[in-house]
Amino acid sequence: MNVTTETMPPAMRRVRAYFAPVNRSAQQATIFDPAQQGMFDLDAAAAPWIDLGWINGFIRKSGTKIDAVRSGAPAVTQMQSRSEVEATVSFQFSSWGKLQMALASGTQQMNLLATQQGAAAAGSGGVAIAAVALQTGSTASVLQVGATAAVGFAVGELIVVDVDYSGQIGFVGSGVSGAYVKTALTDVDYVRRVSLNVGRVNAVQGGALTLESGLLGGVPSAAMKVNGVVGFCDREGSSFFQEWSALFVAEGQQGERVLWHYPRLQAMASVGEAAVASGGGLESLRQSSAFRALPVKDAVDGESVVCFRSFVAGS
Repeated sequence: MNVTTETMPPAMRRVRAYFAPVNRSAQQATIFDPAQQGMFDLDAAAAPWIDLGWINGFIRKSGTKIDAVRSGAPAVTQMQSRSEVEATVSFQFSSWGKLQMALASGTQQMNLLATQQGAAAAGSGGVAIAAVALQTGSTASVLQVGATAAVGFAVGELIVVDVDYSGQIGFVGSGVSGAYVKTALTDVDYVRRVSLNVGRVNAVQGGALTLESGLLGGVPSAAMKVNGVVGFCDREGSSFFQEWSALFVAEGQQGERVLWHYPRLQAMASVGEAAVASGGGLESLRQSSAFRALPVKDAVDGESVVCFRSFVAGS
């Protein structure tokens, strides 16, 4: 078969989703180069891409309008132009986790910080137990907290690592912007409440917390502190919009791939779930997600683009 002229349509089973941060302050997306990276190991995506697993019900739609430009009598179409560009994508996450919840909710995704005993009840968590300062030598996967503080953490516990909130305005959160602060707040733990710099403790030894995987924000700064996390919470009706770069991959039976790269996606629907029968009288809750694509400039020719679709032939 001559792949330059024709090829069989890809026969695929599932679509896999990868997401990467967008620098919100600089409006800088993460770019995927299909010429160099199109055949990457699906189980080991290169940083900063994060594997969020298989997804269901992948649907992408184009709302781009193409208008005819007419002239003459009678009017005859002389050319065409695009008057409006619109692209959306929707799917369901097959698994639950911090990032899946954040993306599906589309807004601030709150970490439920371990609270002080007797703290007043609050919908997204009460006053937190005092955060533990990091010590020198901490890395993205090993947090040095000292022997005294380490006994307060347990294997399997979730933690968040980020700076104190000190009145800053604008985007907050290390690695990925977790919220936008419009007016100064008073909660010193607010950045850690919204931060996506979250990990799970795999070992506690010698005053260090070893994590199952590296923090999304990379090596933590000396100013960062650690809070224990008991779960996650999102709030329908809040004002912040999550924005991420996305890559969706469908692999055919002969190794060929179709890749859809959306440099900038923002949620276009509120959080929701779909119940799917899973046997034995049980139902599986899948998180429904819908996103609108925002434009970037292609470095090749300066064209405004909302999605790059690529086909990479198998060997």
